[in-house]
Amino acid sequence: MEQSEELVKIGFKFGKNGAHSARSMMIEELSTLLFSCPENSMRPDYERDIVEFNILHKPTEKSRKLTYRHLVDLYGLSLEVPLFIILRKFWALSEDAHAILALQLAVARDPILRGSAELILNLEPGEHISRETVEAHLATDDPDRFSPASLKSFAQNINGTWTQAGYLTGKAKKYRAIPKVTYIHVAYALFLAHCNGLSGQRMFDSFWCKLLNQDKARLFELAHSASLRGLINFKQASEVVEVTFPNIEIPKV
Repeated sequence: MEQSEELVKIGFKFGKNGAHSARSMMIEELSTLLFSCPENSMRPDYERDIVEFNILHKPTEKSRKLTYRHLVDLYGLSLEVPLFIILRKFWALSEDAHAILALQLAVARDPILRGSAELILNLEPGEHISRETVEAHLATDDPDRFSPASLKSFAQNINGTWTQAGYLTGKAKKYRAIPKVTYIHVAYALFLAHCNGLSGQRMFDSFWCKLLNQDKARLFELAHSASLRGLINFKQASEVVEVTFPNIEIPKV
């Protein structure tokens, strides 16, 4: 995924830093927030509910402000962020879909988490992954960039997120698991691929679909389910594939 001004406007984030330098994807906080706030809420509404009304039950004003900042970093929390708007539209469809939906948007907005995806996806089901392995992966490009304490914290946050999303299992020791992917996730993955300028078969070969850890036949099957439910229009004739988004205002890339 190459950085562009258009992708940043849509809601993607680039660079070397990300929210996982401080927290995991915070699925419990996000779920509580989106349950409590209507779909048309604006960013100041979320800030008020978190900081002033403390709906996330944080012990201090400082922790409330930090929580708000991290949630904005990860998810946008704004009607001016198309990636967040679509997540909110899909959020109400199934509670079981929440964790992976959150992961998909967090990966789009956090370069640190995005950089760990290949490491996790290449694991075999049941394979153990240590925190030290994640630390080494984070330090690959620039071994002197982070202190050992920082690498440990980042790795714990990353492992926590992949566990919350169902890609890892276990507490002290982490093992590769198979996530429970639905048609909602495929529709969102295809939207992310579209935002990156892809179409047809290339959408299903994209990083965003690979993130779902399903074979091509299963992705087609779930795309068909999403089409039947009106999330997307999906047409397949032999090797020709077409995906459009009739109920989504498509950002101009």
